[in-house]
This record gives sequence, C-alpha cells and structure tokens, in this order.
Amino acid sequence: MQKASTWTKRLGAAAFLFFLVKGLLWLAVPAFIGWKAMAGA
Repeated sequence: MQKASTWTKRLGAAAFLFFLVKGLLWLAVPAFIGWKAMAGA
C-alpha cells in the first residue's frame, strides 16, 4: 500500500500545481493584454 500512497500524493501535488498555474494564467493573461492595450492607447 505504500506505493499507492506515494503515487496518490504525487498525483495530488501535480494536480494542485497544474490548477495553481492555470488559475494564475487566467488572471495574468487578461491583465497583461489590458496593460498592453492601455500602454498603446
């Protein structure tokens, strides 16, 4: 059962990091686009 627990922890950590990065990009990309639009105007 030790191997299953290790894989579960790794999968959970990978999923957490994936969704963390995805969430940050959902915030950063529109902010960056808006910043570039304001700088050009």
